[in-house]
Amino acid sequence: MSDFLLIVIFAAAAILGYKIISEVPSLLHTPLMSGMNALSGITVVGALAATAGAVTLGSRLLGFVAIVFATINVVGGFAVTHRMLKMFRSGGGGN
Repeated sequence: MSDFLLIVIFAAAAILGYKIISEVPSLLHTPLMSGMNALSGITVVGALAATAGAVTLGSRLLGFVAIVFATINVVGGFAVTHRMLKMFRSGGGGN
């Protein structure tokens, strides 16, 4: 695939993702975020697979950065979801 086509696919996915998320009611954000964090683990697996198949050093370094960012996204998402769910527990008030 050409680089231009990959950039167009990335831009279309970003715009579509923003439109879909902006239409979700606030009440559903926490359960959806929890589910999407689990699904985001697939991003880590994809980054690992792409990095394993990388030939040049630059591609390997870019793959490493992708693995790090995807892992930060998953771990951070679960931390935020856990903190949100603590607010709904009785007697603690979020502590």
